[in-house]
Amino acid sequence: MSTGTGSTNGVTYTSADPNYFEKRQLRRTAGFWGIWGIGIAAVISGDFSGWNAGITSAGWGGLLIASAVVVVMFFGMIFSIGEMSAAMPHTGGAYSFARASMGPWGGFVTGLAETLEYVLTTAAVVYFSAGYADPILTDLTGASLPIWVWWIILYAVFIGLNSLGSSVSFRFALVVALISIGVLVTFAVMAVFSGKLDFGSLFDVKPDAGQTAFLPHGILPIFFALPFGVWLFLGIEELPLSAEEAHNPTKDIPKASVWGLATLIGCGAIVLVLNPAVIGGTAAGASLEPLLDGFRAIIPNDKIAAVLSAFALVGLLASLQGIMFAAGRNMYSLSRAGYYPRGLSVTGKRQTPVIAIAVASAIGLIALFAAERSTPGAGGGLVLNIAVWGAVVSYMLQMVSFLILRRKFPNAKRPYKSPWGVAGAYIAGIIGLAIFVGEILNPALWSAIVIMLIVYAVGLVLFATVGRKNLVLAPEEEYALSGGLHGDPQAEGYDAMESEIFPHAVPDPAPRESDLV
Repeated sequence: MSTGTGSTNGVTYTSADPNYFEKRQLRRTAGFWGIWGIGIAAVISGDFSGWNAGITSAGWGGLLIASAVVVVMFFGMIFSIGEMSAAMPHTGGAYSFARASMGPWGGFVTGLAETLEYVLTTAAVVYFSAGYADPILTDLTGASLPIWVWWIILYAVFIGLNSLGSSVSFRFALVVALISIGVLVTFAVMAVFSGKLDFGSLFDVKPDAGQTAFLPHGILPIFFALPFGVWLFLGIEELPLSAEEAHNPTKDIPKASVWGLATLIGCGAIVLVLNPAVIGGTAAGASLEPLLDGFRAIIPNDKIAAVLSAFALVGLLASLQGIMFAAGRNMYSLSRAGYYPRGLSVTGKRQTPVIAIAVASAIGLIALFAAERSTPGAGGGLVLNIAVWGAVVSYMLQMVSFLILRRKFPNAKRPYKSPWGVAGAYIAGIIGLAIFVGEILNPALWSAIVIMLIVYAVGLVLFATVGRKNLVLAPEEEYALSGGLHGDPQAEGYDAMESEIFPHAVPDPAPRESDLV
């Protein structure tokens, strides 16, 4: 295969040496349950902590309404993403959808938003996991470690776990997801039969003057509570990133996404209704570990509480595995196509993107140190706010991508079609925009907005000056350039369209593999 360059749509492609994609292979190891498990694992920690602050913002009734609105958004989004992922069964996910619909710049902007989402959500989960792990160690042994040591330990352990290969990653995610669901179901059963349930305590947040117990701060704070509703489901949209590791991606990814969302709705209902009914709405809103406080209210024993903490930690570790998986695959796909440094996408003997995972983890760890230094004791909240910003931007752009692709690529194969069609994308996009506006109106999130704007400014400058001149015909790029008719690596192999797209490419004077890594 010749090596050369060619330009189109304001970017320059370099045709890859045959060894380029051989060094970037992924291994197909996941069926429906593995994909479902990685999706549940990515999200499940949201049931253990984080969601409850929405009660402080809007009262229990306001959070209930916000969560219901978010559920509608996620159904519209998951149906739309399922259609796009079945049509584009390669690893790029949100970047791939936006690249096909809005060109290389749209692909980069959307891919960067998803990078922020997954890298910083991983960091937030590490932060909260460390907060659970150290008290457990203290309760059981009397020892304690500095919080930053826990951060390093957690990142190191899960980088090591992911380096063992995708089959191990999927199996581990499925096991911890099932354990986490078991913890939530156990809490539900204990709460129902404990005699501690008091549904009146859901409304114990003191209302402002002229407001009701159901909406103690009025209607506007519902917008502020929307991000906390998102936290109960954030991450389930990552499943298209597993496309090149799934045995049957066109069937299993849409199916696992819908069933995963249904599972998460059930889990979210347990904590949203029963957790504050046990400890009270005000206490739940202020708690750093609401589920554990619920267990403690039912069984007030310190040693048992330590054991329950360990089980709660499993939920956080499940999400650490699931979100780290997504962060690595997102960075891998953007690197393989040349948007990020190409060396990040090399997979090695076990065919897992451990370099991308390690770099994403290093960025997350640095972000934690910086956030904790700027906001001592609240660094996890800052990185979480940035992650939610990235998620919402990614959600909106993916819905725009769906609407454009329906018109732009009418002849593309669509093995799965959204049951809500275009209306579902509009609904999800409009709700996503409402969340975006709600975040802008919330002064507590302004620091996260500034940081995100800085990251985008730097990223866009780097892409304009370097990235757009060094792209590669990865499957995501081939799909876009062929009008949706090529780009399935499972069926066609890699770099299938080079002779079609660049028949007159100018050869490089001395092509070297080192130039492409």
